[in-house]
Amino acid sequence: MALKSTIYKANLQIADMDRGLYADHALTLALHPSETEERMMVRLLAFALHVPADNHDGALLFGRGLSDTDDADLWRHSLDGTLRDWIDVGQPDDRRLVRASGRADRVVLLCYAASVPVWWQGIANKLTRLNNLKVWQLPAEQTQALAGLAERSMQLQVSVQDGQVFVVSGERTAEIHPQLLYPTVR
Repeated sequence: MALKSTIYKANLQIADMDRGLYADHALTLALHPSETEERMMVRLLAFALHVPADNHDGALLFGRGLSDTDDADLWRHSLDGTLRDWIDVGQPDDRRLVRASGRADRVVLLCYAASVPVWWQGIANKLTRLNNLKVWQLPAEQTQALAGLAERSMQLQVSVQDGQVFVVSGERTAEIHPQLLYPTVR
């Protein structure tokens, strides 16, 4: 018998000063049986950091990522069907990123975990021709603190200012400092 996903509900209040975006979102997330709460919360963070101000060119939606290799963790299709954004979390192989880069206008990867430097060293040279890719590293201790905010029913405030992210749930806070891995600043 197959295990079922666990459903989480999140009321997300976003105040992104960097983008001038202030919005509320009521979200339902499915925690895949093989997924950790840390990964699910990074997906939620990816939504908060990339949701557009309006849906005039399509809505940002959660994909089936883990259960379907042809789906992103999050993606946005324009109203004419063009795949605008492909957003993944974790440490995928280079073939997935190359395939996504060929399909979408913009590809974003949020990688996390202590093993990121080793993974990145093995994959970085294979991605140099991907002009529509951005890779961000989220420090492991910070994403673990983010996972500590996970509850089946969540009220979260996400504030972004000067590239720093603060996620608040009641009295608990997780502070995230994303670091750009690719493209490198020259």
